Amino acid sequence: MNWPDLLGTLKRSYNRLGETNPKMLEAYRGVAAAQGSNGALDAKTRELIAMAVAVTTRCDGCISSHAAAAVKAGATEAEMSDAMGVAIALNAGAAYVYSLRAMEAYAELKNAA
Repeated sequence: MNWPDLLGTLKRSYNRLGETNPKMLEAYRGVAAAQGSNGALDAKTRELIAMAVAVTTRCDGCISSHAAAAVKAGATEAEMSDAMGVAIALNAGAAYVYSLRAMEAYAELKNAA
């Protein structure tokens, strides 16, 4: 994956979509601008969270965008590694919880049959 190229493509496509759907782009920009507006988290912490979420949602565009923002915000490789550890643990935990739900659904449907 060429992450800088992907980031450039996203920026160009972002504007292209906005030309055909300006209300959506305006709303998206509003959400992005409001993020962090209460000041409780610094930019680096927000970007580390965003990177963990990007990994758990498997979004290459998000990874590219937020990796660049994390670098700009001063995130270290060790901090990125910790954030990735959280993402890995959460995905495993989510798979476990949803496996329990799947087993419950199976049991209920089996009993109803």
